[in-house]
Amino acid sequence: MTQLSRGDTAPAFTLPDADGNQVSLADFSGRNVVVYFYPAAGTPGCTTEACEFRDNLAALQKDGYDVVGISPDGPDALREFIRDQALTFPLLSDPDTAVAKAYGAYGEQSFGGKTFTGLLRSTVTVDPDGKVLTAEYGVKPSGHVARLREELAALRG
Repeated sequence: MTQLSRGDTAPAFTLPDADGNQVSLADFSGRNVVVYFYPAAGTPGCTTEACEFRDNLAALQKDGYDVVGISPDGPDALREFIRDQALTFPLLSDPDTAVAKAYGAYGEQSFGGKTFTGLLRSTVTVDPDGKVLTAEYGVKPSGHVARLREELAALRG
């Protein structure tokens, strides 16, 4: 998979949210949006990352950024994850990982001494014109959002 870089056009997508409503990248046109990919709702790392986004959402929004999470989970699992963790941003279902692949968030990785192909924990920030501001792959869940906020602040000057 080709990973995205600053200045690339972010791939368009339309995916169902936890309630089955279709959400598109185009829905965020004219706004900055953080699109983050995570492997599975309810797992420890994904819960840590989602809660960090939740806890930093007001600050991100104050800085002009919306947040949307994408995983291969179906809407029922997303709905349960949102409820269990009191998440306040949309989660989208990408069961065939087509959007993750388009964003370069799918590939070979190692876990527990084994190598396999799967979804890479990744975050892509898209500007109001649909261009990539930042693209990070294989991120660690803990502390990621704080580091992302610092990076975005540095871009603003």
